[in-house]
Amino acid sequence: MDLRADLLPPPVPAERLAELAAVVAAIADLVLTGGPAAAQPAVDAFNRGTGHGCTVADFAACDGGRGADALTREAARPAVRGTSRAEAAELVRRVWVAGPDTDWYLRVLRTALPHPHLLDLLFHSPARHAAAAEDVVDTALAYRPIAL
Repeated sequence: MDLRADLLPPPVPAERLAELAAVVAAIADLVLTGGPAAAQPAVDAFNRGTGHGCTVADFAACDGGRGADALTREAARPAVRGTSRAEAAELVRRVWVAGPDTDWYLRVLRTALPHPHLLDLLFHSPARHAAAAEDVVDTALAYRPIAL
């Protein structure tokens, strides 16, 4: 299935990546040296400039598992909303292929599918072994949070 253009990872100019990488590094340093409260205004400005909803924790994790490069690439691309069931299933299949744009497809899926354990559904569910991307999407779409 072909995906519509806004679901495909858009190219990002090297200059924009370099600019964002410098901002990400500066905010990550601010988190480490000044703490979360000192970094929050910079994070808010970053979110206004990129259209994303990053948190102070995202920048604090730059030295850890996620990495500054991944955060920079994510912030350089526009946020995507609104996918059909068929598009979500195609995104699941593309994640399973594990290509260079997997992070982009995961981000789009996290926006489209409200399940809190989406990664478990994608990588640890029996449906993956049967290659039934539609089953993963249906399970994720069936999730309803419980009001406490």
